[in-house]
Amino acid sequence: MTQSFEGRCALITGATSGIGRALAARILAGGGRVVAAGRRQDRLAEIKAVGGAKCHAVPLDVTDTDAVASLPEDLPKEFAPDILVNNAGLALGLGGADTAELSDWDRMIDTNIRGLVHMTRAFLPQLKERPRADIVNIGSVAGSYPYPGGNAYGGTKAFVHQFSLNLRADLLGSMVRVTCVEPGMTDTEFSEVRFGGDRDKAGKVYEKMKPLTGDDVAHLIGNVLVLPPHVNVNTVEVMPVQQAFGPFPVARDS
Repeated sequence: MTQSFEGRCALITGATSGIGRALAARILAGGGRVVAAGRRQDRLAEIKAVGGAKCHAVPLDVTDTDAVASLPEDLPKEFAPDILVNNAGLALGLGGADTAELSDWDRMIDTNIRGLVHMTRAFLPQLKERPRADIVNIGSVAGSYPYPGGNAYGGTKAFVHQFSLNLRADLLGSMVRVTCVEPGMTDTEFSEVRFGGDRDKAGKVYEKMKPLTGDDVAHLIGNVLVLPPHVNVNTVEVMPVQQAFGPFPVARDS
């Protein structure tokens, strides 16, 4: 079912792949406008070719604080967003905390936390002026449920969850809604990035099970966005049917 986004404009970070790209396509198909922001210019050109006049492509690395700060003034007036989707994020490595690369931790913190809060702060003043606006932050079930090797990544997503709730508290009295969407296993380029481009290793993550797709999560986000303006969905946690929870592990005789 096509969701209607007529009259709305969404700025989506990390729009060149996975959930971000699927959401951009969904909003464009529903008659909305999209500011597609991402690092890969060839993919931005592909999204622009599909969206035409309803799409504005912006090469952007969310860790570039100067570029983020200037973005609200740099956008054409017709692409001033009333939806901000903080989708850019990544996981790197799966080693234990005692062996993990500090540079990987720094990059996850810079992208998943610092990039997200800088984007939010840059656009909040104009979002608050809108009669209706949305901020959608992409978290993860890793922010709630720890697993070996999830260390810094899970910590960054726990921050996204709590930051989203605190935004709601700060924005009480405005018409800005805030939702944190927390997916489980989703077959995008996520695992490929985590394992340094090793596609075979990434493929084994989803072996013999049916994970979520980027469009599954984009569909869910679309459903949140088209709810009546007085309805705020605080947090959405979603996993594939073949993913669930296990008992606490116990180290015996250690």
